[in-house]
Amino acid sequence: MEDNKTRINKFLSESGFCSRREADKLIEQGRVTINGQIPEMGTKVGPDDEVRVNGKLIQEKKENFVYLLFHKPVGIECTTNQSVKGNVVDYINYPERIFPIGRLDKASEGLLLMTNDGDIVNKILRARNNHEKEYIVTVSKPITERFIQRMSNGLPILDTITRKCKVEQISKYTFRIILTQGLNRQIRRMCEYLDYEVTALKRIRIINISLDIPVGKYRELTKKELDDLNSLIEPSSKTEEASLPANNKKGFSGKRNYGTRNR
Repeated sequence: MEDNKTRINKFLSESGFCSRREADKLIEQGRVTINGQIPEMGTKVGPDDEVRVNGKLIQEKKENFVYLLFHKPVGIECTTNQSVKGNVVDYINYPERIFPIGRLDKASEGLLLMTNDGDIVNKILRARNNHEKEYIVTVSKPITERFIQRMSNGLPILDTITRKCKVEQISKYTFRIILTQGLNRQIRRMCEYLDYEVTALKRIRIINISLDIPVGKYRELTKKELDDLNSLIEPSSKTEEASLPANNKKGFSGKRNYGTRNR
């Protein structure tokens, strides 16, 4: 029966093998099989189907999910590809298969969430969910009031205008920024547009989860952190349509504030 079937990318994420985005890539690369056949994108699987990735049998949904807060050092790659030197999976060396929620540049440090729960990854990464991420950034020359104003109001990068965001100067060369979108290398590109070079970038918060451990260490999320996180992301759409980026060429289109501001 069709009601008992699940899209292959959702099945892989709910099994704890990888996120849906990573599952889509694996399917495109022909590394996934269903009953020995390479499926098309969007193919559904049922309880009696045999799903394998690179020949390895993927089991049904896990009940014991892992949620880690990791303080990523500079130089570590946010990839599960263990052929990449300095990948985050080998660095943490956790006894169960886990994967990062989103990315943090190799040259950046700070808060990275790791899990085997593909559903929570899916909800956090949705482009329209407006979840806050907070960073401390150091740049190569003195910060001006005009720099703060222009960073706050949106800049043209990657064929779009960045959303309005909160920016606060901390010192001569350092500022705090709170984003609600995750364009590729967004902060670095925004600074480059204004002729500034980022010399250090540290993420200190994702939604309600704040960085509180030394670099290179990890810990499990507390029950309160996880309960609060689930409560805050619960309204998030889980539909395929919601994963499409919004047309934000007019800039700021409204904002919801989650968690505590670490000011």
